[in-house]
Parts: sequence; structure tokens; C-alpha cells
Amino acid sequence: MRAVILSGSGRYADPWHPFAETSAALAGIVAGAGYHVDVSDDLLGGLASLGDADLLVVNAGNPNTPIPDGAADPGPVRDDEIAAASAGLDAALERGIGILAVHAAAATLPEVPAFGHAVGARWIEGVSWHPPIAEAHVHLVGSHVIADELDDFTVFDERYSGLRLDEVVEPIAEHEEDGMRHPLIWAREIGHSRVVYDALGHDARSYESAAHRELLARALDWLSRVPAPTFDAS
Repeated sequence: MRAVILSGSGRYADPWHPFAETSAALAGIVAGAGYHVDVSDDLLGGLASLGDADLLVVNAGNPNTPIPDGAADPGPVRDDEIAAASAGLDAALERGIGILAVHAAAATLPEVPAFGHAVGARWIEGVSWHPPIAEAHVHLVGSHVIADELDDFTVFDERYSGLRLDEVVEPIAEHEEDGMRHPLIWAREIGHSRVVYDALGHDARSYESAAHRELLARALDWLSRVPAPTFDAS
């Protein structure tokens, strides 16, 4: 199986997330699940050239936030790059692909609406937020096979809150803040494709949690079972 990890760089980098570090941690986890892993920091080019990849992992930031200090201005994105990226993702979704989107991926690739649709939610500036990074308690919820027989766990991480859900999602984990539960990890099936969004993963400490790694291993196993079956309700 072949996995492509798209890692935040250029316009998809920001001052807060060490994408190279977290993408390296993810590459180790994905390789441990049996994938041959290619890591690229060219998000649009990577989508355009997905080809027959079995898994897409997106770990990148919002292109509308400041670029890191000292980084060169990447300039505006070209229309032909967007068109090629959209076509590549559309083709992959049509044939069936597993997609794992992590943390800031809820805000990335706004130029490619099909990606936000696949994830099922977006980070909305001025609405979405997170408490200070700290030891966080993750509540397993629902009945999805990914979480079957797993227990709640703690992890040092940011807990994204107030994401705008645009699609129906199947919850896997939540966190509690100010007396409210917020979705944290969920799964979706779109035609022949499968998607997991994991709002954890601010930095490499997140992936030092054995329980988080186990949950990701379960997610990768589920994502590997594509094309997902479809059923005729007639």
C-alpha cells in the first residue's frame, strides 16, 4: 500500500505548528501500519499527482495566516494549480481512497472545496478556538469500530473547539471544555472513500501517547479497507 503525506510548507505553514516534526512522527506511524510512505511539502502538486495512492494524510495549516518568520513569501497560488489539485482529489475520491486529516488540516486547502467537504468541518476564524495546550482528557464516544474496546486517554495537546460541522460525521472522541462536549475525532464514508479527522496533533508530544498511537493504528486499518462498500437501498 502507498501513502502520501502532505506536510505544511510555504503558504500552508504558520508560526505555531512544527509540521515537519509532526509529519515525521505521522510517517513513522503510517509506515508501521504497512504503508510505503512518501512525504511531500507541495500540497497542491501532491493532490494533483495522487495517482493510485491508497492513503492520503494531510497535516498542514491555513494559507490565510501569517507565514513563519524568515520564510519567503510563496506568492499567490495559480488557477491551473488549483484545477489540477481539485481534479486529482476528485479522481481519488471517486475510485476510493483513505484520508487521514489531522489538527490544522481543518483549516487547510480552502482553494479545494472537495477537501473541506471530505473532512466534514472547518476551522472558522473568530469562531473556532482552543484552550491553552496542556494535558487533555479524550473521551471515546459512539460505536465506531475504530474505538471498539478502547478506553479514554490523556494526551498533551491542543483541543480544537467550535469547529463548524458542515456534514454528517460519526463521532469517535470528544473533549469537554466549559461544561460542553466538542467533537475531536470522527469518521466519514463518502462513496467508495473513507475519511478520519483527528483534531489532535499540535506537536510531536501528541504522538508520544501510546493510546493516541493505538487509536491512529485502528484508524489506518479502517481507512485501508477501500473502496468502501456501497449499498443499493432499492
